[in-house]
Amino acid sequence: MYSILRNDFIMKILVVFALALVANSLPASELPSIKPEKVGFSSERLQKISEFTQRAVDEGRHAGFVTLVARRGKIVHFDAVGTYGIDNDKPMDKDALFRIFSMTKPVTAVAMMMLYEEDKFQMSDPVSRYLPELADLKQFNDGEPATGSFKPTIEQLFTHTAGFTYGFRRDSDAIDALYHEKELLKSKDNAEFISRLSTIPLRFEPGVRYHYSVSYDVLGALVEKISGQTLEAFFRERIFEPLEMNDTFFSVPEDKRERLATNHYWDGEKNALVAVPPDDLFSNTDVTFFGGGAGLISSTMDYMVFCEMLRRGGSFNGARILGPKTIQFMTMNHLTPEVRNNGASDFPGSHLNKGQSFGLGFGVMTEPGLSKVISSAGAYSWGGAAGTKFWIDPEEDLVAILMTQLMWAPTDRRYQMKIATYQALTELGSD
Repeated sequence: MYSILRNDFIMKILVVFALALVANSLPASELPSIKPEKVGFSSERLQKISEFTQRAVDEGRHAGFVTLVARRGKIVHFDAVGTYGIDNDKPMDKDALFRIFSMTKPVTAVAMMMLYEEDKFQMSDPVSRYLPELADLKQFNDGEPATGSFKPTIEQLFTHTAGFTYGFRRDSDAIDALYHEKELLKSKDNAEFISRLSTIPLRFEPGVRYHYSVSYDVLGALVEKISGQTLEAFFRERIFEPLEMNDTFFSVPEDKRERLATNHYWDGEKNALVAVPPDDLFSNTDVTFFGGGAGLISSTMDYMVFCEMLRRGGSFNGARILGPKTIQFMTMNHLTPEVRNNGASDFPGSHLNKGQSFGLGFGVMTEPGLSKVISSAGAYSWGGAAGTKFWIDPEEDLVAILMTQLMWAPTDRRYQMKIATYQALTELGSD
């Protein structure tokens, strides 16, 4: 009898141990859910997230949304409303795929910092040390070339202070017009992108002002040059596969294309949503230009896994991507007030909010009281041109993601997401 009881006890211990191992090694696609009240949220008040997204759909302002909030690594809200698009009335799914545009930039920043940890470069290195095509960049003042040439540093690429631009002001600025004329973002690959960029003068002298730009596409080219891999291969092998991010890519696999939501823009004359042709901005299939600034497509849960890796100090699901001190360095302010204030608010659709500065790949909240929306000091974030947004709040141990597909969507949606999330907290992180 004793032997039977002893064996039964040992078996129970082994079962408990096995279950613990499983719980601690959940696939990335199974980030666990929890009752909101167990981590300081109100279930009832979290419904305000779905209420504002549904209202935007009902008003015809958006086709659909997926929203996701997690605290302390546990999901407290995950919802999909609306449809895949005005041309696709299939109800929106939680695993829908979205063009995340500039939310690609933090992924590129992480890739570069992996190489930084491997002592492959220093922040003060001139970009031209690795991309010699950019060794003799001129800068124009009032249409006339300035004296000498300039050599932006890698840190200036990270902080959008390298003097580049994006080409969106082609009707009012000669340098932006050249960006449009050279069709930089339609290059066949990163080598051609750098070749085209090398023929265009800088818009500003490096280091003197913040100006949102193609600098993260240059960082993507640097990842390729330094690592010897394409950016797509580096992302996949060094970041996506270790984190089990199986729904993030430059080219949508054929068997997943039906999950790609339609992109839209708002037609002021028609006062209605209009579908954007699938390849109007970036191709979704057979991609060869792996742009570090805006090229990725992802699902909400996949991007949550990436954010969780950051929130946890560079590690998730047993995979160490970066060291915690590196994450801390990336998510602190890297702009002086003079440089930040010289250009932070002059770029439509991509400016920094009041109270926000910039780190290495992220906007960083420095003065929440000036931001005009509930925030925490030290929270870091970024968004994409089609209305996507994420933020990570270390003070509250919180990650939130908003996914939709509307080009240059009103910032009100992002503010509504923040308000609806924070008002649902019942316990603060310092409690």
